[in-house]
Amino acid sequence: MAEYNYSELQNGSDIRGVAIAGVPGENVNLDETAVRRIAKAFLLWLKEKTGKDTGELTVSIGRDSRLSGGDLIETFSEAISPYGVTIYNCGLASTPAMFMSTLFENYRADGAVMLTASHLPYNRNGMKFFTSGGGLEKTDISAILNIAADDRRLAELKPTIEHFMNYANLMKDYSEHLRTLIQDAVGSEKPLAGLKIAVDAGNGAGGFFASSVLEPLGADVSASRYLDPDGNFPNHVPNPENKEAMASIREAVLEGGCDLGLIFDTDVDRSAAVDENGREIGRNGIVAMAAALIAEDNPGTFVVTDSITSNELTEFLENELHVKHFRYKRGYRNVINKSIELNAEGKDSQLAIETSGHCAFKDNYFLDDGAYLAAKIVVKTALLHKEGKNISSVIAGLREPEESIEIRMPLNADDFSAMGDRIIETLKIRITENDPAYTTGIPAEKVRITVVEPNYEGIRIAFSGDLNGWFLLRKSLHDPIMPLNIESENTGGCRKIAAVIRECLCDIPEIDISGL
Repeated sequence: MAEYNYSELQNGSDIRGVAIAGVPGENVNLDETAVRRIAKAFLLWLKEKTGKDTGELTVSIGRDSRLSGGDLIETFSEAISPYGVTIYNCGLASTPAMFMSTLFENYRADGAVMLTASHLPYNRNGMKFFTSGGGLEKTDISAILNIAADDRRLAELKPTIEHFMNYANLMKDYSEHLRTLIQDAVGSEKPLAGLKIAVDAGNGAGGFFASSVLEPLGADVSASRYLDPDGNFPNHVPNPENKEAMASIREAVLEGGCDLGLIFDTDVDRSAAVDENGREIGRNGIVAMAAALIAEDNPGTFVVTDSITSNELTEFLENELHVKHFRYKRGYRNVINKSIELNAEGKDSQLAIETSGHCAFKDNYFLDDGAYLAAKIVVKTALLHKEGKNISSVIAGLREPEESIEIRMPLNADDFSAMGDRIIETLKIRITENDPAYTTGIPAEKVRITVVEPNYEGIRIAFSGDLNGWFLLRKSLHDPIMPLNIESENTGGCRKIAAVIRECLCDIPEIDISGL
């Protein structure tokens, strides 16, 4: 048994760790030894999953623009090549493209690996794994890491004839795939002629969308920014949830007089947009936009979202788009799996999407693909352009809350999960029973519970009157943190709601409420 604790590298359905030294307090744990053992473990897992011998398996490998990506590809490939595996080195790629390498006829990989840590800092890296059935689940990652830690299991691999890497231009094939989708949907060889579209790739892997998808279809992409990959991320974090990143694409649209702006995260499984007026289409807005793109052809379909979506979004989805809003848990795999589950129950669900920008359509294998969402937005922009309309018209009816804040409250407890449960239950009792010792005598009629039944995550309570908003308090899955989201339709309402929560939690020393 290896001494290293490989389970510490698990982050839900991904693997993430520190790959580069230099940041104080962050020791490298995704080193050459760890990568080699994980690579062999994935090969054993894939062998068992497919029933094939290692010499019959094909594995594709790609990376984002991180500084450690090239070395990790070499290490991963060298670890599995002695066992006869056919390897496709796809180089700089996007996470969704790596999944498509399991489906494209000229690849048909049995397994795909993307080396990425999404929007995390430059010193981090990680792995996402795919088969033709989609991304691996948490249980699969646990199984792979358990094998990686087991010397006896790894010894089951026997060297055969070593295969060298095949270098593949996957992004060329993937870009052609997206171009064809846009051409077919708009009905033109140059469907984007006359449109000016800015792309901000944040020096991640998404620059191809401007140069290999939009420009060949006739779009003017001259206002685009930070298309060149650079793992130092010198301009801003490539993250659609980052305020600086969204300000950058907004500026590009307004200064360039663009019809649309698009922004991606590092590995292009998330995206957001900006309309021609500079209005940011992120968080609730990107959910509304994605839903609008499928609503007309799928009335009454379920749109599964994460738990922090707004009441105004529900109003827009159900009253304007005539689809059903299913508010579920945070976590992109959670919303995707719930949407798949609903379909299995005979309840049509065409869309699973997080406010973070993870968006999976039923007609795209329930793959969270930021470029596919961007392509659908581009199609809508082109069709509206023919009618003399703009993309802003699609979600013009979406109201936004007056205020919206998120506070992350640290926990100091050995069993922080159990402590989080206790805090949630205590808060629920104290507010819903309107205990005057904690709620400063707020009239009972001003408080009502609006948690979705069953309550999937944490506690969500709405207030009327001068507070006029809601909060959601939940546990973090992996860290001793309790994220608190608050929205209000009144100026100052968020702070008033926060004050109520502070009074309710002030006698629990295990939670840091200083942010309230």
